[in-house]
Amino acid sequence: MAKITLAEIEEISTELKWVTMLGVSVEEIGEGSARLRLPASDSVLRPGGTVSGPAMMTLADFAMYVAVLGAIGRVEMALTTNLSINFLRPPPPGDLVGECRLLKLGKRLAYGEVLITSAAIENDDPVAHATLTYSIPPDR
Repeated sequence: MAKITLAEIEEISTELKWVTMLGVSVEEIGEGSARLRLPASDSVLRPGGTVSGPAMMTLADFAMYVAVLGAIGRVEMALTTNLSINFLRPPPPGDLVGECRLLKLGKRLAYGEVLITSAAIENDDPVAHATLTYSIPPDR
């Protein structure tokens, strides 16, 4: 069971302007896992009509943040220390779904991965894969 509620995440996300601007929503929170959705909009498209890399990176980063808080509770100052992303195929316009799972949770660092798929692609092949490390404040 997650150590933070969806209502708490929604409260925190109102302060994260980049999340609200893109309309990212949290669909599920687990203890060390999260599923988020980036809705289709013209504001996330790049020339050529595909979803932009920065929008996918935002989805991955926020998914990891939610998964970390799901594991440790409301520790708002958990921070990204590393984000590495591989863009596997250009996603067509449409909603993107980011599924995060923590692979290791320590006292000071959390490491996880986010698999991003496109609702516009029928076979669920991933469009991007990210790995992230988060720093957890010592005074949590």
